[in-house]
Amino acid sequence: SHSGKSTLVAALCRLLSDRGFRVAPFKSQNMSLNSWVTQNGSEIGIAQAVQAWAARAEPTEFMNPILLKPKGDRTSQVIVLGKPMADKSAEEYYREIDGLKGVVDRSVQELEKDYDYIVVEGAGGAAEINLFDRDLANIYVARHLQAPIILVGDIERGGVFASLFGTMQLLPEDIRPLVKGLVINKFRGDPAILGSGLKTLEELTGVPVLGVMPYLDLDIPSEDSVSLGDKKARSAADAVEIAVIRLPRISNFTDFEPLERQAHVRYVNLSEPLGRPDAVIIPGTKNTVSDLREMKEKGMADQIKSLTETPILGICGGYQMLGSEIIDGGIEDTLGTMPGLGLLDAVTRFDLYEKRTVQVKKTVTGGGPILQSIRGQNVTGYEIHMGVTSPKGQAAFGDDGAVSESGIVIGTYLHGLFENENFRNAFLDFLHRRKNPGLDQSLFPKAEIGVRAAKGDGFAELAQATEAHLDMEKIWRMLDLD
Repeated sequence: SHSGKSTLVAALCRLLSDRGFRVAPFKSQNMSLNSWVTQNGSEIGIAQAVQAWAARAEPTEFMNPILLKPKGDRTSQVIVLGKPMADKSAEEYYREIDGLKGVVDRSVQELEKDYDYIVVEGAGGAAEINLFDRDLANIYVARHLQAPIILVGDIERGGVFASLFGTMQLLPEDIRPLVKGLVINKFRGDPAILGSGLKTLEELTGVPVLGVMPYLDLDIPSEDSVSLGDKKARSAADAVEIAVIRLPRISNFTDFEPLERQAHVRYVNLSEPLGRPDAVIIPGTKNTVSDLREMKEKGMADQIKSLTETPILGICGGYQMLGSEIIDGGIEDTLGTMPGLGLLDAVTRFDLYEKRTVQVKKTVTGGGPILQSIRGQNVTGYEIHMGVTSPKGQAAFGDDGAVSESGIVIGTYLHGLFENENFRNAFLDFLHRRKNPGLDQSLFPKAEIGVRAAKGDGFAELAQATEAHLDMEKIWRMLDLD
């Protein structure tokens, strides 16, 4: 995991698209809490949505037909073709794996109807010898498609030569000949020092090394929580500090990546001191009740409530936590009622195993010092949540969300909110005015768009780096594109 497979798939999707081909990404089974909602309301892993954007294609459920969203306690929500089916343990899931092979086959067939090329991403390591008979994302798809395979190794984690060589040795004998190239990723330094190692690796495996990719700092949304460990808060003397609560089951933290180049964004574990940030964000979570309970047990809830003058934004599960209480009918965690943080006058109920997944466009209706400047304007986003929240008082965005009387506590179900330039700038401008009241507002950092990749800049940069550092002639020959 986190070796760079998703990024390389995105790069190949963009390069094939640049050559005029219709190309689609595909990952048969993904495990991630960062997800995206397609135009028809299907939920898929965000990596496949990003890869589709790189390919200049519209994301669909066939690009990621099976999504596993971990809930803790060794269970995951199983999402099939964009819709939640059930919460299952690993043992229960694997008992039904044969039935899911038909879903994978159908998805490939659907993509083949519309696209010239499909670029497939595996999952985790490709040589999990204990899972070969149940490995939908790697072994099953490789056997089914007989496509050329590129192995990607992450040099930052150490032992990259052993990892690539060991993977080759452990792959099933019928899969090994499909491996046509090796890539070493995330190298910081002069690749010349790897020369003898690369030569020996080629001799040992009989597979060419296609190149060494440098570590790239790209504006492309992160795939899953593994990448949280790579995040380094950027700071400047006059930068505002935004604390994002790192919930145990944090989901869709890509919501806040548009802020990372404009503010000091700090992810705070529940047991850490919160300090005195300029704003606090409570993100989404796969299990609101369990994470709220842990927030209380570890003292983070009290730390947040003590910041009475600090703007607080709750998104999705974070919005649910900000309310007065959560009533769980056994859907989230257990039967019963749990008091929320009490910062918004709202009650959330979990009565049905139903999820709302939809792209939305809303009008800003909330007031107060943050929202008033963009009141009446539109924002777009997407919803992915269970539970229904009933707020009192003014809504934040049309029929969604809530705003406190002070206007500095806001809750909403809208993911992707900070990709809206109007909301992002309204939020950051308010924080800057508070932190630096003597500064000219025109000096406050603004960006045309939070995620450059949404306009293609990040993908163009990735494609250029891939062409510069990998032997693309060999890759094109794999695809009969001499």
